[in-house]
Amino acid sequence: MRPKVMWHLLRRYMGSRLHSLRMGGYLFSGSQAPQLSPALLRALGQKCPNLQRLCLHVADLSMVPITSLPSTLRTLELHSCEISMAWLLKQQDPTVLPLLECIVLDRVPAFRDEHLQGLTRFQALRSLVLGGTYRVTETGLDASLQELSYLQRLEVVGCTLSADSTLLAISRHLRDVRKIRLTVRGLSAPGLAVLEGMPALESLCLQGPLVTPEMPTPTEILSSCLTMPKLRVLELQGLGWEGQEAEKILCKGLPHCMVIVRACPKESMDWWM
Repeated sequence: MRPKVMWHLLRRYMGSRLHSLRMGGYLFSGSQAPQLSPALLRALGQKCPNLQRLCLHVADLSMVPITSLPSTLRTLELHSCEISMAWLLKQQDPTVLPLLECIVLDRVPAFRDEHLQGLTRFQALRSLVLGGTYRVTETGLDASLQELSYLQRLEVVGCTLSADSTLLAISRHLRDVRKIRLTVRGLSAPGLAVLEGMPALESLCLQGPLVTPEMPTPTEILSSCLTMPKLRVLELQGLGWEGQEAEKILCKGLPHCMVIVRACPKESMDWWM
């Protein structure tokens, strides 16, 4: 939607009843394409004082400071967006987005360790999703999770990080995490075992495709899961175990859990899906 149309909708129709908004930009339409402006986002916050969820797709935010976003946001999703190096740096105003509880960073190519470290200023943050953020390193993730110990949900999918290193950082710093979702690249039985005894973990999702010979066997996964006292959901996606003996072993061994074994859902190329 062109900003001119968005301004019209904002002035005529949007108001205090708006709680959630999904917008698409023109990131891949060339340098002359219209882009979101700081003024538009500031006006959105003023006109819609109850806006809690904002999803931005294929938007160029490199010239839009994070301070322009509505301060009422509890959920911020960026999908295939471009941000500047200064967008989330820790040195910025600590009062920005004081209510932010969930942030989704999906295919944001500029996002790196320094941005991840900047998330530590959001004291209300409880849910973090990293999808395809290939510039984040194992060292950067470990250092940031040390200061994000209050996270209750962490998803790391489609990144270059190994599953073993991610789980080690989680076990060291996120003892109260309730939901974990990660790609199984680089996952081994000893790597999964570091989660044993996690006191608050309720949901664990391991997502394929299966590309590693070190992948834990169903029996090894069962053994680790039995040590997690609050585990209620185990989901295995894209491992090719649907209807196989592996599914039977896990369902029988974890009667207190909902065991979901399925193929990976196909990703839509349409941002509005």
